[in-house]
Amino acid sequence: MRFASLIVELIRARPLLVFWLVVCAQALLWILVPTLFYASPPGDVAVVLAYGREYQVGTDLGPPLAFWLADVAYRAAGNHMIGVYALAQLCFVVTFYALFQLARAVVGPQYAVVAVLLTSTVTAFAGSGVEFGPLILARPLWALVLWHGWQVIGQHRRAAWFALSIEIGLLLLTTVAAPALLVLPLAFALANARCRRALVSLDTVFALLVIAVLALPYGVWLLRADQFALPALPTTAELGDRALLGLKLFGGLAISLAGIALLAVLNIGRFAPKHHDAPMIARPPVDPLARQFVYVFALVPPIVASIAAAVFGLGHVVGGPGVVLLLAGLAVMILIGDVLYLHRQRLLRSAWAALIAAPAVVVIFTVVVQPWLSRTEVPTSLPAKQMAQFFADSFERRTGKPLPAVAGDPQLASLIALAPSRPHLFLDATPARTPWVTQGDFDRNGGVVVWRAADTAGKPPDDIAQRFPGIVPELPRGFDRMISGRQPLLRIGWAIVRPKAP
Repeated sequence: MRFASLIVELIRARPLLVFWLVVCAQALLWILVPTLFYASPPGDVAVVLAYGREYQVGTDLGPPLAFWLADVAYRAAGNHMIGVYALAQLCFVVTFYALFQLARAVVGPQYAVVAVLLTSTVTAFAGSGVEFGPLILARPLWALVLWHGWQVIGQHRRAAWFALSIEIGLLLLTTVAAPALLVLPLAFALANARCRRALVSLDTVFALLVIAVLALPYGVWLLRADQFALPALPTTAELGDRALLGLKLFGGLAISLAGIALLAVLNIGRFAPKHHDAPMIARPPVDPLARQFVYVFALVPPIVASIAAAVFGLGHVVGGPGVVLLLAGLAVMILIGDVLYLHRQRLLRSAWAALIAAPAVVVIFTVVVQPWLSRTEVPTSLPAKQMAQFFADSFERRTGKPLPAVAGDPQLASLIALAPSRPHLFLDATPARTPWVTQGDFDRNGGVVVWRAADTAGKPPDDIAQRFPGIVPELPRGFDRMISGRQPLLRIGWAIVRPKAP
């Protein structure tokens, strides 16, 4: 007798309900984990907020949309990081909703849910998904572009043109990788006669106008800032290192797919018990063009993005792993065939749950246990709120004015810039990166300069002393980390640059 668990029956009968349960549960998990276990924002989130509060049309970090949205979310949450974490998970939900809709149009709703379940095990959508920035915001926009792009070129739905044009424009306002990403769907459409017919209409002209209007402000900034130049190509001596970098990045993408590979291996029917009658999930026949569409956008982006990152010496694949791996689960579902047999239902369910929970367990272990095992600093354990409050209050007590800017050690300065008064971040070692504050502005309006103190004397490093020759160091301030463990006390050297009298 064939037995199907409740999960399988829900997938068959209520696929949309299963989708929302899975996606919302994972989003809630990654709102709670950083909120409860991070004392300071992860990754470059503090820098993103520091740039976002300036509302620049463009910066050296790229287009402005992600930075603006981060600042809006942070302020809306009362200057609490939970707003940014919720924004990051909203991006996750929209990404998977667009993926589900694309998959439903290609393989039907039941297979679409399984594709979402597989894709949710990709590690790129787990812990790193809370580090909101351009790479995170690009995920839902790319997913929407693929969904509405398929509606336009595969299903010939004219109504999708308007949404597609807005999504392309917003993607151009999000990441510098957008032009390279958008070349792929354009090339796919031009290479197929059926798709080319969808492009020959007035809808294409109107879409281009919408895209131009959305991207115009950033395009003007690019022209004025002379930012069109690509990074330098590698020299002959660098080719070996760049090739290793490309292999390393592509290997990292492959490791991110380990969860999908594990679930596929566990479901191999050859190793199932004899006389085992597995429940099945069926799908409608797949359009050959849809099959090509999914395979192209599942295989080409990871390969091309890894090669491009190696050529230009980038630290991550172009577009980010969450973008280039988006269709991996859907590609597996197309490869499986028209009928999916679910062997070892209980084992598959447990393995999937373990894959979803494992990144959260790793984060909690790193924050709670690692400080007792190693002296290596955990960046998210720095007491950002206490640091920001102390230096902002100290400046205001000394001068009677709110703290206008903070400089010195970039990591510490970006965290202190999260103080309630939201002081400007001034990267004094690379002032061109923060054009909203110049050295003259800092000397005139005052601010706080911070650095890591090696001892109780608090002498500033030579480079900081040269850029701020008149500063008088204060006694270093010690801060306890969220969990100190074996780590030494965090000592921060600091000095106040008093505002000059008018």
